[in-house]
Amino acid sequence: MLKQKLFSWIPQLKRQVWILVAGRLLSGIGTGFTLFYAPIFFADRVGLTKTAVGIALGSASVSGIFGRIFSGSWADSPTWGRRRTLLLSCLICAGASFVLASANNFPLLVAGNLLLGFGVGLYWPATEAIIADLTNAETRHEAYAITRLGDSLGLQFGVVFGGALISLTGAYRLLFVIDGISFLVFFGVIWVAISETYQPAAKPAPELKSTNTNKKTKSNQSFKNGWKIALQDRALLVYVLVNMLFTTYIAQIQSTAPLYFSNFVAVKGSNQGFSTATISALFTWHIALLIVCQMPVARFLRRFSHPQTLIYSAILWAIGFTLIGITGITTTYPIAWAMLALAVLAIATVAYTPAASSLVVDLAPTTLRGVYLSINSLCWAVGYMIGPPLGGWALDLPRPFADSLWAALALSVGLTIFILQYLDRLVPQRK
Repeated sequence: MLKQKLFSWIPQLKRQVWILVAGRLLSGIGTGFTLFYAPIFFADRVGLTKTAVGIALGSASVSGIFGRIFSGSWADSPTWGRRRTLLLSCLICAGASFVLASANNFPLLVAGNLLLGFGVGLYWPATEAIIADLTNAETRHEAYAITRLGDSLGLQFGVVFGGALISLTGAYRLLFVIDGISFLVFFGVIWVAISETYQPAAKPAPELKSTNTNKKTKSNQSFKNGWKIALQDRALLVYVLVNMLFTTYIAQIQSTAPLYFSNFVAVKGSNQGFSTATISALFTWHIALLIVCQMPVARFLRRFSHPQTLIYSAILWAIGFTLIGITGITTTYPIAWAMLALAVLAIATVAYTPAASSLVVDLAPTTLRGVYLSINSLCWAVGYMIGPPLGGWALDLPRPFADSLWAALALSVGLTIFILQYLDRLVPQRK
C-alpha cells in the first residue's frame, strides 16, 4: 500500500514512451553540457568576437525552421515515418557536436550550429507525433508533461555536471564530444527499442470541421497537400497566433529577464543589479521548480479543456511579468520579488507546454499529426526570433520606458485570453 502511494504520481504510459523520456533525459544532459558553456568557450578561449559567436549561435534557429518543416512531412510519410526521422535527427545532432568539438574558427562554428539546429528541428515534431500515437486523450497530457520533465532534468544535470567537469579539467571541447556520444547512445536506444508508430489511414479522413474546405485527408498525403490542409484549419491558425505569443513570453524569461535583473534592479540602494552568481542561483531556482511542478500541475489541470488550461497559464504569465516589473522598481527585498516572479512563471510554463501539444494533437487528423506538430514547433522558432530582439530593444530605452516592458507584456495577456476564449468555442469540449 505504501509503495502504491509513493509511486501514484507516475502516469501509466506505454514502455516506448518511457524509453523516449529516458533517451531525452540522456541527450538533454549532453545538451546541458554545451548550451551554457559554448558562448564562453568560443568567445574567451577560441578568441572569436561576441558578435560572431552570437551570429553563429543564432544560425541554429534558421536551420531549425527547415528541420521542423521537413520533420512534419517526413513523420507523416508512409515511406519514411516517425522512427527514421528521429534516427536521422540523432545522427545529425551527433555530427554537429563533433564539428563543434573541432571548431576553431567562425565558419566551422556556423556549420556546427546549422547542423545542430536542423537536427533539433527534426527531433521535436517526430517525437511528439510518436507520443501522440502511443497515448489516448486521457494519458496524452501527462505523457507530454513527463517528456518535458525528462528534458528539464537532463538540462539541469548537464549544466551542473558540465560546470564540475570544466572546474576539474578545463576541457571545454570534451563537453561537445560527450554531447555527441549521448546522441549516438540515444540513436542506439531508438534503433533497438522504438518501432514505427505511423499507421496510414485505411480510408480518407473526414473533413476538417473547423474549415469550409471540401478536400479530404488521404492516406498518402504529399508534402504539399499535407501542409495545405493544415494551413486551412481555422482552429489551428487561431492556435498558431496565440502560441506565438506564448513562445515570445518564454523567450523573454530566458533572454531578457537576466539582463533586466543585471542592469535595472536596485541592490543596496544602487542600480548595479544582481550579481552573476545571484542571477545564476535565481534561474537554478526557476528550473528546479519547472521540474518539481511539472507533474502535479499537469495532473491538476487535466480536468479542464486545453484552451481553458492555456487561459490559466496566461493569467499566471501576467502575474509573473508584473512581479518582474516590481522587482525592478522596488528597493525592498528585490531578491524576494524576483524569486516569487520566477516561481509564478515556472508554474505558468509547466501549465502551458503539455496543454499546447495535446491541443494540437486533438486538432490534427491522425495521418497529419507530424505536420500539425511541426507547425506547433515552428511557433517556438518564431517566438525566439521575436522575443530577444524585442526585449533587447526595450532595455536599450531609458527608464521608465525600459521598465514598462513588463507592464506591456502583462497587458498583452488580455489579447491572449481573448483569442483563447474564441479558440475554446472552436474546439469541442473534452469529455
